[in-house]
Amino acid sequence: MTDGSAPHPSSPAGAERSPAGSGRRRAPSRARRRLAAAGLAVLAAVVAVTLAVRGGAAPACAAPPVGAAPPVGAGVHTGKATFYDSKGAGGNCSRPAAPANRLYVALGPGEYAAGASCGGFLDVTGPRGTVRVLVMDQCPECAPGHLDLSAEAFARIADPVQGVVRVTYRAVVDPALPGPLTFRIKEGASQWWFAVLVGDHGNPLRSVEVRQNGSWRAADREDYNYWLIPSGAGPGPYTIRVTDVYGHRATATGIRMAPGQVQRSTVRMYGAGTAATTTRPAKPSRSPSVRATSAAASPSPSTPSPPAPTPSSSSPAPLVEAAAPGGCA
Repeated sequence: MTDGSAPHPSSPAGAERSPAGSGRRRAPSRARRRLAAAGLAVLAAVVAVTLAVRGGAAPACAAPPVGAAPPVGAGVHTGKATFYDSKGAGGNCSRPAAPANRLYVALGPGEYAAGASCGGFLDVTGPRGTVRVLVMDQCPECAPGHLDLSAEAFARIADPVQGVVRVTYRAVVDPALPGPLTFRIKEGASQWWFAVLVGDHGNPLRSVEVRQNGSWRAADREDYNYWLIPSGAGPGPYTIRVTDVYGHRATATGIRMAPGQVQRSTVRMYGAGTAATTTRPAKPSRSPSVRATSAAASPSPSTPSPPAPTPSSSSPAPLVEAAAPGGCA
């Protein structure tokens, strides 16, 4: 699991082999040139790692697999489920801890999509029923359609003795929010290197921007789910604008440079009230420091909360199918 700590130096390339059965020997001068080039490459890698560690930079994230995309929209997917225990840790999505209800899931690289699925929810249906789980982790060995559920979530849909069961699953559009957005500045951050983790956004995120000198600067999502501006965003406090894959947008100010602390804002990603029973956008706050908007269409507040979306439902179409991290493009 990549967590943004100091990067590891890459191993030097192995010596070039002669073609099988050729019996030829390389000229000594050519060999010396190859050795010298290899030595310079290793030295450059060591210097780069040293500078990155001193500057607090995170390692470059790996590009998502070709065709990688988080589960979004109203489509129903089929696959299989297994289970594991994160032992209370927050997984590859860098949550401070597993959710209190311990209902979470790890996705394979194709659906984890280099962190693009982090923070979203899936409804998973098995032999015993349906459970709603938070996308919190990556399962490196899982193919698309293979969900690695928490042990508690698996027990809701099947007998754990089975170990592996067939399931169907779909993304949850506009799930109930536990509260306003949260922000956590990463340890090691400073005015020269900015990294923030956004929480309680409900749907997968499309972008995070920081306002600086009168304009918005886009942050790059790393595969461990922090949003990074390598050159920094100044000393703060920060105004941060968050947009999800369905067009909901919220802007919060007053986020301090307080590494390691979870800061709860006063603005929600969408909805009104803790239950967020409808997708009506929250009215802009009268406070000059916080505002929220939404570009998604919403039902009338008098309409009962609909059941989980089906393939024929008219759920908002996602703006992007795969929100690939900017740093890996």
